[in-house]
Amino acid sequence: MDTVLGVLLVVTAVGTTAYWLDFFLRGAVHVVEEEWYLRFERSFPVADGWMAVCSAIAAVGLFTDSSYGTVFGLVAAGALVFLGLMDLTFNVQNKLFRLLPGSAPMWAEVAIITWCLNLGGVLLGYLAGRV
Repeated sequence: MDTVLGVLLVVTAVGTTAYWLDFFLRGAVHVVEEEWYLRFERSFPVADGWMAVCSAIAAVGLFTDSSYGTVFGLVAAGALVFLGLMDLTFNVQNKLFRLLPGSAPMWAEVAIITWCLNLGGVLLGYLAGRV
């Protein structure tokens, strides 16, 4: 299970990096082009970067059976759940789910929220027993 979670954490770190590169360079992931939406999204790179770095460190620790894999895995799990809930709440409050089914960027948001909440929950459940 450590290897599977390590791979998922690497995918998380790489996927997060790819998302932000697209956000700032191409904009294909923008759900809408309104200034209020772009300002909100621009507040996340530092937090997402923290989560991605913790995910990468946790992955290395899980691959090598090092104790820091558990520590950083739990930190990454908390960040994933927090970020997933923030995105979910923002999208509900701003009625962005109404853009489904025709918006590919909104489907990407659904996938991100689902990924964050599920992976974060699994990591918490699995790694909490180690401490």
